[in-house]
Amino acid sequence: MKTCYYSALALNCNISEACGDLEQRELIMSILVGEEIRAAIKRGEIAIDPLDESQIGPGSVDLTLGNDFRVFRKQDGICHVHNESDFADVTDLVSLAEGEYITIAPCEMILGITRERITLAESMAGWLEGRSRFARFGLAVHVTAGFMQPGISNHQVLEIVNLGHRPLALYPGTQICQFVFDRCIGVARYQGRFVDQWKP
Repeated sequence: MKTCYYSALALNCNISEACGDLEQRELIMSILVGEEIRAAIKRGEIAIDPLDESQIGPGSVDLTLGNDFRVFRKQDGICHVHNESDFADVTDLVSLAEGEYITIAPCEMILGITRERITLAESMAGWLEGRSRFARFGLAVHVTAGFMQPGISNHQVLEIVNLGHRPLALYPGTQICQFVFDRCIGVARYQGRFVDQWKP
């Protein structure tokens, strides 16, 4: 696999040209499509709880907005950002009942969380992305933290921003984002600050 990759760099060509063997090329092309996602779930490399079959798309799995949010306090002054900063110090936890909604003003950010818990094998990582149907309203689901580390087992926090010109009302239960799965070269396990997160 590595030979194909470095050969492609040396020859200034694509991987298909540098590596004629289909099996080797498949190892390089690591984004999982729908059938591969299903197969990885059966093998235990991916676990999503809860999961409905309809959430699995051609190249990703749709994830659902949960009922818990963190809203930033309306305060003036400087928010100091350093290694010991805690977002909980400048936000309040808000929980919604079914059927209720939360509004986001233009240019406002709140934190949300997915209902689904995702567990990945140490050889699997992924990317959290928005959905085009909601992006057309100016809705972004993460600021810069879209990469999900190998070996995670947690709910996914969403840094939700309204980039549009009108207030947006968000409803728990909406399939608001999608998760793209990526096979790693090697194995590792995330053990960071948010390893067990289940609330935003």
